[in-house]
Amino acid sequence: MSAHLSKTKEKPEGDDLRAIVAWNVRRFRTLNKLSQEQLAFEANLDRTYVSALERRIWNVSLSNIERLARALSVPPWQLLYLPENVSEERQNKGS
Repeated sequence: MSAHLSKTKEKPEGDDLRAIVAWNVRRFRTLNKLSQEQLAFEANLDRTYVSALERRIWNVSLSNIERLARALSVPPWQLLYLPENVSEERQNKGS
């Protein structure tokens, strides 16, 4: 199954934590050129869980935030943080 690497959806509102986590997981996953299936494998999670998380259907536990962050090579707090300037980050990553 190939990665769907379309542009990350529009940045969420600052007070919707579930949307922020979902957006960041998708953002870091696409920056790392991982499919949902690859991320799930690296994080030892089910593929359908990653999909549901990105669609904001399910909440995420702290344990799973740690797993996802480790698989994405970012500190866990970055999945909870809404950056000010995403386009600058993309340029720094070479995207």
